[in-house]
Amino acid sequence: MSDAPLMPMATAVWLVENTTLTFKQIADFCKLHEVEVQGIADGEVAKGIKAYNPIISGQLSRDEIELSSKDNNRPLKIKSSDIEIASSEKKIKKYIPLSKRQDKPDSALWLIKQHSTLKDSQIAKLVGITKNSVTLIRNKSYWNYNNLNPKDPVALNLFTQKDLVNAIEKAERRIKREKKEKEKLQKSQQTND
Repeated sequence: MSDAPLMPMATAVWLVENTTLTFKQIADFCKLHEVEVQGIADGEVAKGIKAYNPIISGQLSRDEIELSSKDNNRPLKIKSSDIEIASSEKKIKKYIPLSKRQDKPDSALWLIKQHSTLKDSQIAKLVGITKNSVTLIRNKSYWNYNNLNPKDPVALNLFTQKDLVNAIEKAERRIKREKKEKEKLQKSQQTND
């Protein structure tokens, strides 16, 4: 990440208007030339630019500005905060063209063959078809089974590789849990005998 603040010119406008920092301090912080900052103060540069408050955006603190205002040789330091931008968790249903609709059963067949540990409900959720269809494909009784060709759903862009990995990990955890429960049940039966 760059050391420059977000919207450096607008930030410089705000710093010139609202602080007693020197032009050099503002120029160094905003990665601008000192003459540009002087032009901002004179009203010759950045005429239509709205001031951007770096305190509200979390790039500077009041204390940092006050310390640098008291000492003209002290440079402003930008707050280093790693902001995690999360994608929206809610998946938006998108329109699937007619030509791509056959890819869903093909993808379900691929998942059944490649990742047999996945439950039918997991495959149905990933691919976007009914659980009943997945069960029919698994049992080879799907109405169009003879015409199905296994295709990688990630390559077809039906879902992401991350979604697939998460589903596989969940299936592995379920298998381990079922195995432990089975062992526990066997041990309890052996102690009862």
